[in-house]
Amino acid sequence: MARRRVVVTGLGMVSPLGTGVEKTWQALIQGKSGVARITKFDPTGFDTQIAAEVKDFMPENFLDKKDLKRMDIFIQYAMASAAMALEDAQLKITPANADRVGVVVGAGLGGLTTIESFHKLLLEKGPSRISPFFIPMLIVNEAPGQISMRFGAKGPNTSVVTACATGNHNIGDAWRIIQRGDADAVIAGGVEATITPLAVSGFNAMKALSTRNHEPEKASRPFDKERDGFVMGEGGGIIILEELSQALDRGAKIYAEIIGYGLTGDAYHITAPSPNGEGAARCMAMALKDLGIAADQVDYINAHGTSTYYNDIYETIAIKTVFKEHAKKLAISSTKSMIGHLLGGAGGVEAIFTILTICHGIIPPTINYENPDPECDLDYVPNVARKGDVRVALSNSFGFGGTNAVLAFQKFEP
Repeated sequence: MARRRVVVTGLGMVSPLGTGVEKTWQALIQGKSGVARITKFDPTGFDTQIAAEVKDFMPENFLDKKDLKRMDIFIQYAMASAAMALEDAQLKITPANADRVGVVVGAGLGGLTTIESFHKLLLEKGPSRISPFFIPMLIVNEAPGQISMRFGAKGPNTSVVTACATGNHNIGDAWRIIQRGDADAVIAGGVEATITPLAVSGFNAMKALSTRNHEPEKASRPFDKERDGFVMGEGGGIIILEELSQALDRGAKIYAEIIGYGLTGDAYHITAPSPNGEGAARCMAMALKDLGIAADQVDYINAHGTSTYYNDIYETIAIKTVFKEHAKKLAISSTKSMIGHLLGGAGGVEAIFTILTICHGIIPPTINYENPDPECDLDYVPNVARKGDVRVALSNSFGFGGTNAVLAFQKFEP
């Protein structure tokens, strides 16, 4: 039986560059940074005092006040992104199709904001003050659960939690759900909202975060020799995946086709990538092999590009391993240079950036690329967006625990 083709028909996003896909995309291709001093708490005394916070989100535009009190902010981002994606796709969920529409959305850390606030309440006021909504507010699968309840989607409902690879794994698994016929449409992606004292302290303890507090907008500098760690971000990206014939029958706008998915494990270290990006290389090769894509057909890679020392070097080596001489012809960019690292939300947002690159023929830049690292010597589209015909593109996401996920998108051709 031939595998069913799957296309992207809707996009929704909340990011440090703005709420909504178009607002974020315009800021992205202009090379704007969403990084600034932390405002969600007083970062005085922290090694890292900067982050890429969502600044313009108005949850009341998407949810009523009663719902807001029952949802951690990561669920609010998921609900808003899903609402925007469904509206963009003009996909109507009815009793007739409800059991054929799934929701596959994950987060890396879940409701850490809720955990910290309720733990403080427990210590100060005692156990009787803990809300019955505490647990449902923080668990990751309440994101797709709340989306399904709001919009009536009764198909497969799951959450993949794989740290920084979460968004890609959820989208890839959603693709396979449609391919094998278990659903005809899936709301898929990743979200995160963990700019909290505990999270920043934890990443600081690992020496993972940039401490360029005096120049926030220049702190995230993937592939640059003077990079000193990643910058935490927040937000989410949700896409609507549909089986091709259904999308065509209802006259849907088609952004791109998803054509490959790779997922591998490093089996190496709890946080560090495997030497020379061995696991990442196998993951990219797997995504290409999925539908027989030749390496020289790929035009663009939205890199994981975290702005950490080993990740950037090893991802560069992995790209060279897979693409060989073609690696030098690839356009590669790390959009984390502008929005920071959204952790579990990174894959969803970066998949949307990859799709829009294909649609618009504009390749986002890697900003703050000022001092080339000799070990990172590929074309990272430095500092300024570039026009280019992109027909096939990859989106890379690699996570703690040695988990890797790569998505392959292609310009849609009937």
